[in-house]
Amino acid sequence: MRSFKLISLVLCVSIFGWLLFVSPASAQIKLSYSIFFPAPHKHSVLAMEWGKEIEKRTNGRVVVTMHYGGTLTPAPAVYDGIVKGLSDVGMSVCGYTRGRFPLTEVVELPLGHKNGWAITKVINEYIAKFKPKEFDDVKMMYMHAHGPGLLHTKKAVEKLEDLKGMKVRAFGAVTKIVTTLGGAPVAMAMGETYEALSRGVVEASIAPYEALQAWKWGEVVKFTTEAPGMYYSSAFFIAMNKDKWNALPPDVQKIIEQVNVEWIEKHGKGWDEIDKAGKDFTIQRGNKIIALSVDENRKWERALKPLYDEYVKSMKDKGLPGDEVLRFYLETLYKYQK
Repeated sequence: MRSFKLISLVLCVSIFGWLLFVSPASAQIKLSYSIFFPAPHKHSVLAMEWGKEIEKRTNGRVVVTMHYGGTLTPAPAVYDGIVKGLSDVGMSVCGYTRGRFPLTEVVELPLGHKNGWAITKVINEYIAKFKPKEFDDVKMMYMHAHGPGLLHTKKAVEKLEDLKGMKVRAFGAVTKIVTTLGGAPVAMAMGETYEALSRGVVEASIAPYEALQAWKWGEVVKFTTEAPGMYYSSAFFIAMNKDKWNALPPDVQKIIEQVNVEWIEKHGKGWDEIDKAGKDFTIQRGNKIIALSVDENRKWERALKPLYDEYVKSMKDKGLPGDEVLRFYLETLYKYQK
C-alpha cells in the first residue's frame, strides 16, 4: 500500500511538472510574416527585429516566423494573403496592386519630399487622421515610404527630351509620371528589374537610391538623374490578419502597438541610411549622377503638376477626399522639412 501511494505521488508530481512545462508552449501565439525583400535587406532585418522585440516584451508568448523573398506570398499577393490568412502579418507595396488603395496613391505623386524619414512620418499621420476604408479588411500595424524616387538609366538623361520613348520600369500610379514625362512605362516588380535592365528589356527604372545597392541595379545602369520635380515615393504597409489581431489578448495588442510606433521611426531612418549606401555604391562603381539644372527641373515640375488635379478629380469621382488628403500631405511634409 505504501509503495502504491509513493508511485501515485511520483506520478502526480510528474504530471504537474509536465503541465508546467507544456503550458507556456501551448499558450504560445505564433505569427507568420510574409515579406518580399530578401533576408539581408535592411527592411527584412527591421521586420525580423520587430518580431523579436514583440517576443521579448511578451516574454516569449508571441513568436514571429519570417518568410523572406516572397516565398510565402509574392509581393503583389501579400495583401490578399493577409486577408485570407495565408500569412498572419505581411509587408509589401500598395502600388503593386494598382487601384486597390486609391486614396493612398497620393504618396506616388511628385510631392518633392527630401528624405524617407519625413514622408514616413507623413504617411502614418495620414493613416491616423483619415483612416482610409481601403484598409478596412486588415489591421494596419504601420506604414513607411521611401526617399526620393529617382531615374536610373543605361544612357544619360540630362533633359526632358532624352526621356522620350525610353522604356522605363515602373508600377502603380508612378507609371503616370513616366508617361507624362514622355517615357514608356513597363510594369514589373522589384525582383524582376535587375534582369530586365541587364537584358535590355527596359532601359531605365525609377526607385530611390537604395535600389542601386540593395537590388544591385548599380551593376546594370550607368546614370542616375536627380530631378526634384519628379520626386515621388511608394507606400509600404505592414498589416495583420484582422481575425488574428482580434484574437490576441488586449495586453499583447497594446505591446504590439507600442512597438509599431517605435518602428515607424526605425523604418523612416532606415530608408535614409540605405539611400546613402546606395548612392555611395553607385559612385564607387564609377556611375554618374546627373543633377538637373534649375531651369530644366522647372520644366519637369511644370509637366507633372497636372497630376495633382488628376488625382483630386479621380478621388472626387470615387467619393473620396482627395483634395483634403493632398493638402494634408503638402502641409505636413512642409512641417517635417522646413
